[in-house]
Amino acid sequence: MTSLPIYLGYKYFRSKKGAFASFTSLMAIAGLSLGVAALVIVLSVMNGFEKELQTRVLGVVPQLIIRSEESLSNYNDLTSKLRNSENVVSVSPYIETQGLMSANNRSRGVFVTGIKPELEDSMSILPKYITSGSLENISPKKGVIVGSWLARYLGIEVGNTVNITTTNLRSSILGTFPRTISLEVVGIFELKAELDQSLVLIHHDLAANILNLPNNSTQGIRVRTNDLFAANSIGFSLLAEPFLNDDRYYFTSWQQTHGTLFQAIKLEKRLISLMLFLIITVAAFNILSTIVMTVKTKEKEIAILKTMGCSKTQLTFIFLNLGLIIGFLGTFIGLLIGIIVTPNIDQLINIIENFTNRSLMDSYFINYFPYEFRLIQLMNICFSVLVMSLIFSYFPAVRAAKLKPVTILRHE
Repeated sequence: MTSLPIYLGYKYFRSKKGAFASFTSLMAIAGLSLGVAALVIVLSVMNGFEKELQTRVLGVVPQLIIRSEESLSNYNDLTSKLRNSENVVSVSPYIETQGLMSANNRSRGVFVTGIKPELEDSMSILPKYITSGSLENISPKKGVIVGSWLARYLGIEVGNTVNITTTNLRSSILGTFPRTISLEVVGIFELKAELDQSLVLIHHDLAANILNLPNNSTQGIRVRTNDLFAANSIGFSLLAEPFLNDDRYYFTSWQQTHGTLFQAIKLEKRLISLMLFLIITVAAFNILSTIVMTVKTKEKEIAILKTMGCSKTQLTFIFLNLGLIIGFLGTFIGLLIGIIVTPNIDQLINIIENFTNRSLMDSYFINYFPYEFRLIQLMNICFSVLVMSLIFSYFPAVRAAKLKPVTILRHE
């Protein structure tokens, strides 16, 4: 009798006409498969977008900046001490100001950033994403590097000249007016992120000259840490160092400037996961209805089994096995569909674009669907669906075990 629950559970799963499964079982499997596939696809794509943003945005945005109420003079001594500090990977002087870039009768507000080109490889991923020109072409006297979106908007390319009007005021006999400089475009980068429309790079010394900073001075020290998500705690530990233990010094981190963006992404992912799990829960109700219908049609067989000595536990396991078979097949098929469809979403989008003759992704900065499968996440999905299958199978299974043979066979 030990194999009886397994055998009968499989027997009730199959159709009376010898088909692979009954119609109600197939509908329950289809509902679970679609729910699991949707959950796998959506979460994997959101994982991909989250990873791309972390790589492309946080790979360029300063992780940590040590600042002062005044300009930092003789910053070479400060940078050498910071390099020897714990949790610090690399450092470089950093200047940022706002400006207005114009060319071809078009203008755009930008963030003008002064960097040391020889140190940028150790500070960010931006050198890897320069599509034309070179980072080394910017010098203390000339040269600017712009994002691809900004270059298209202004109609410029490498070799063209642009004007940058800064917030720094300049006085002359004619009055006081914002300072404007003309620079040659020596490079274009493409991160496929929001920075493509606002970030402009010039040499650190040129930026210091624009802001009228004293010689060998900078606005702040950019710090790259060994733990991106511990930037704030590392910043506090650095301010406790003897050479920075002064009320003049403070820090800003990416968690203050861009932290809300990633918190919003995580919150959105949780909400979408909850909604899709509700869809799976609705699909799991099909298991309950399937087993209820099976119990109703098999009442005579249940009564005969009980008169032959089948225990309540065995009867319960018969229908639990039926629910588990449906849950396992639905989960497996849904997982398989999700793993196959997710890497090919771009091809599906291309088919839709060709059919509708319109572009669906060009208006977004990340104009493709990145994805990332996470094993723990997939295991949690499969485990949750199987647990729900057992829960929804349990109640009709217990009801079947409580049926009284005398009541059922009285009318036979």
